[in-house]
Amino acid sequence: MRIPARYAPLLFSALLSSIMVAIVSAFVLFVNQGFSAAFPSRWLTSCLTTWPVAFPTVAVVAPLVRKLVARVTA
Repeated sequence: MRIPARYAPLLFSALLSSIMVAIVSAFVLFVNQGFSAAFPSRWLTSCLTTWPVAFPTVAVVAPLVRKLVARVTA
């Protein structure tokens, strides 16, 4: 089953924000708290609380960044 192309921008935003949230939250948690037995649950909590901010941010900002890049590149 394939997703219709009209949903591509939302899918892009969902995937990019999920990947970025997972990587950045793991890095920040590791740097600030180190690795412990509680790391996975803290990481999951961090991801679940920050993704709702990251997703709409990417959805709004990505098209603007694409336009900016198109203007400053040949």
